[in-house]
Amino acid sequence: MKARLPRYAEKLFKPKRYKVLYGGRGSSKSQTTARLLLLKGKRRKIRVLCTREFQNSIAESVHQLLVEIIDEYKLNQFYHVTDKKIVGKNGTEFIFKGLRHNINSIKSMQGITDVWIEEAHTISKKSWDILIPTVREEGSEFWVSFNPDDYEDPTYTMFIDKEGNPLKRKDAIILKVNWKDNPWFPKILEDEKNYLFEVDADLAMHVWEGQCRSNSDAQIFKNKWTVENFEVNPNWAGPYLGADWGFSVDPTVMIECYIDTETQTLYIRREAHGYHVELEDIPALFDQIPTARHVVSRGDNSRPETVSYVARKGFPIESCMKWSGCVEDGIEFLRTFRKIVIHTDCPEMKKEARYYSYKVDRLTDKVTTIIVDANNHCWDAVRYALQDLITAEGFGILSHC
Repeated sequence: MKARLPRYAEKLFKPKRYKVLYGGRGSSKSQTTARLLLLKGKRRKIRVLCTREFQNSIAESVHQLLVEIIDEYKLNQFYHVTDKKIVGKNGTEFIFKGLRHNINSIKSMQGITDVWIEEAHTISKKSWDILIPTVREEGSEFWVSFNPDDYEDPTYTMFIDKEGNPLKRKDAIILKVNWKDNPWFPKILEDEKNYLFEVDADLAMHVWEGQCRSNSDAQIFKNKWTVENFEVNPNWAGPYLGADWGFSVDPTVMIECYIDTETQTLYIRREAHGYHVELEDIPALFDQIPTARHVVSRGDNSRPETVSYVARKGFPIESCMKWSGCVEDGIEFLRTFRKIVIHTDCPEMKKEARYYSYKVDRLTDKVTTIIVDANNHCWDAVRYALQDLITAEGFGILSHC
């Protein structure tokens, strides 16, 4: 069987406990997984559980996809297809079951060598907790394919960080793949993609680029921010500078902002932003902000040793203040501005403005008041920068400007 595979498939031939493909539509995730498993099953005997959280009938499984590929590559003489199973001449077997209603029978299954979890973003933590220890054959593998939906989905948090990047797990191959990674991406889908980007860019980023779903009603600064190319007016108040420190996969950030008190507009002019920034490299990062060595900035007080180090390197920086509810107070204060203008030089700030959001209830699709702890590092730096204008008691400062 000489399968048609995209280039990223080469990485999946290496044995790993978890093989994860995530991203938007048109990337050939499911097609690639099906081809690789059929190829693997032809070479040696394997027992594959094809599953998803909910499967009420075989029609809701990947059964039909596997059958189509078997027909495409003329493997009908090797694989025998029934309405419930696919069996190879060497004993290879593909089984199809939904997790939610079959979890007890799956727990008792023996000899599972591979699990293909399709639409894995819907898999509950309970299902994962039962499934993982159930699959214990030597060299057994989980093949996980999904389009990201919510930052807090159990599958997402298992393999992807809050910034949308693969976690560094020694037991996993985690690949983000999109339409650009599919050399056979059809024109009919390209037309659909281009149209959706024209009419709804946020939805297009979810559908085609594999971003978590953006609920515009959940966006914390909905209708409050714009992106513009502007020059700093000398009559504006500021600059105000704030810094947030990177923890593990989180970025280190410094933000420079100004306030036009006449129009009650917050202007975010510059950002310094970097991942995996070592302590000794922070000064070089912050020197991207021309005012950083001349204006007092506020840094996250959870890392006083970092604040002290940066201060010794010539930056007039102090630890910020925090209090119970300071995040909510800061957001409320920022929303008192008539407008927040983000400079075109600040792509990370723009990204966070789009995705910083309130949690959406998964069952009701209603927006809650719970703030999602993601896409907030730049906003935290803004809050620290403006801490002297934010109080826990009231927000009347701007109205008196």
